Amino acid sequence: MNKTIIHTPKAPEPIGPYSQAIYKNGTLYVSGQIALNSSSGELVTGNISLETHQVMKNIQAVLDAADLTFEHVVKCSIFCRNLEDFPLINEAYSLYFGDDAPARETVEVSRLPKNVNVEISCIAVA
Repeated sequence: MNKTIIHTPKAPEPIGPYSQAIYKNGTLYVSGQIALNSSSGELVTGNISLETHQVMKNIQAVLDAADLTFEHVVKCSIFCRNLEDFPLINEAYSLYFGDDAPARETVEVSRLPKNVNVEISCIAVA
């Protein structure tokens, strides 16, 4: 199998047996990112907007490592613990895409890694 593992110290280290992203045949599959600050190793907490911005910064770091941008993202999956947070998640998320937003789904879940409130994964095409 001809695939490339994408890894950058500018995004959080995986907390399990997975890669930050896999690049294959012009497509980048980015693992779910949480609001873990790669510099400090601390979770960004306080409010859902700050948490979402950190998640998006982590995604951006992985995209950068693959020489891609948010313009290459074609699909996102958002997992959140409380859909009542959706308007604030959506507001922060939208700043990274503007009018060129990818396809996506948003799913409320009962629990996420490290008990965070939001996790986002994406697929980007070169």
